Amino acid sequence: MRELHLKDLLKVDSETKIISFLDQRVLIGDSISRGLLRKELIQVFGEYGAKNVLTRYGYAHGWRTAEMLKSKSPKLFHATKGGAHLHMLYGLVFTTAISETDGESDQPLIHSRLEHSYEAEQHLMHFGVADEAVCWTLTGFASGYESFKRQKDVYFLETKCIGKGDEYCEMEGRYAEKWGSTLQTQLPFYGMASTNDILEELTSRIRDTEQQLKKTRHSLEHLERKRTFLEGMVVRSKAMQDVVDLASRTARVNSPVLITGESGVGKEVLARYIHNTSCGGNKPFIAVNCGAFSETLLESELFGYTKGAFTGAERDHKGVFEEAEGGTLFLDEIGETSLKMQVKLLRVLQEKEIRRIGENGARKVKVRIISATNKVLTDEIKGGNFRQDLYYRLRVIELTIPSLRKRAADILPLAHCFLKEAAHEMQSVATGFSSAAAESLLQYNWPGNVRELQNVIYRAAALCDRGMITRADLPVELRQAEDSYTGSEGCRTLRQLEKDHIKRTLELAGGDKREAAKLLGIGLATLYRKLKAH
Repeated sequence: MRELHLKDLLKVDSETKIISFLDQRVLIGDSISRGLLRKELIQVFGEYGAKNVLTRYGYAHGWRTAEMLKSKSPKLFHATKGGAHLHMLYGLVFTTAISETDGESDQPLIHSRLEHSYEAEQHLMHFGVADEAVCWTLTGFASGYESFKRQKDVYFLETKCIGKGDEYCEMEGRYAEKWGSTLQTQLPFYGMASTNDILEELTSRIRDTEQQLKKTRHSLEHLERKRTFLEGMVVRSKAMQDVVDLASRTARVNSPVLITGESGVGKEVLARYIHNTSCGGNKPFIAVNCGAFSETLLESELFGYTKGAFTGAERDHKGVFEEAEGGTLFLDEIGETSLKMQVKLLRVLQEKEIRRIGENGARKVKVRIISATNKVLTDEIKGGNFRQDLYYRLRVIELTIPSLRKRAADILPLAHCFLKEAAHEMQSVATGFSSAAAESLLQYNWPGNVRELQNVIYRAAALCDRGMITRADLPVELRQAEDSYTGSEGCRTLRQLEKDHIKRTLELAGGDKREAAKLLGIGLATLYRKLKAH
């Protein structure tokens, strides 16, 4: 028999444009829409319910196809590989290595190897690697088709599946009585169990799922609290995860900490996290910007003064060292202090005592010192602007926060966090970013780091009069940055542009290849192939 091709079976009416397959009207669909349907079914009914629906659908489709084929094309219907050939013509899967026996022995009646299964591809895209085989409509189709053809119950089960991590998909078909007890757990998916049994099973599974959802919701809420404890600093990038991990361990001990990094990266936020997660988290946290005071004012601010110590000192005044007793004193911009003030700070760190201005006696203080600077203190020491002994006293533990441009995976999550805050504070209608706006945020260099990003998002939320922030709502410097990038890249090859885009997407996904594949709109296998090629 000459093998039929799609053009032999597919017809288009020139007037109505109705498409027919074997003289039956068909509708054009795509694997993505089927994948989305599968996703919705699983999310609503769980895997058990979705498998039930899709397997029955496949069985009915296979049975009806065989019935139609017998009347329209008997030769193809009676051919050994008729059903498998239709599988390929429908674009469902590519079937190879087909073998068939009489079905009376212990060997499978039909054994097929499947390649390019759309079901496995879509399940991987939406849910990742599964614990069991996922080609439910394909096994249902084969079961329905062969059962009609042989007028005897034939059931196919998947023995291997790409969707659960195998190299290829493989299914075996046997007469019902040849499967033994193995088939009993699969019969409900073909509608061969009683309705009451199915309803009872579904009810039980839905109840279990609801309980699991409650547990998951509590876990996610706890995780979200842990993720937002940094009050605006979203930790997605590997670089920031390492910093926070070290900060968590630092919080357990009462050692002085030096936090370094560019202006605006979130040094005070990290200092507050260390304080909040320490054993003294219920004690005061007091922050002082050392660069905002003159030397005299800074001294009185830090150490306090007695009544009459100087003109205007009308009463005793506690300094922040005393105010922070038992808690944390955050000395921001420590690199801006004078050498004279550095000597006094050194004495406090060594003796753990302070002396108010105008007072002779010393007062013991117990306070954790966290200092921060955007300067390179080793360079300041070489230049004679900072004391080396104080540096080592402050730098028992050093935490360096990377700049925002070095942790691209944090940019969009931070932007969404700030947008949510801005929408709440300013009653803005904006709830998200257009793809062009998101790309602009990713392309910009962010010299002002997280503080600049926050200001940009608040500005955009204030100006936006729709639900989506567009590129036009962003400051001109962000739009110019992307225009510059586009212009300079204009002569690059498509291969290089693809490579760079995949790299940026991987950074955005925090290195998660499955998430990156979803963002790129390609299958996981395709992403791996492109990574290998690049």
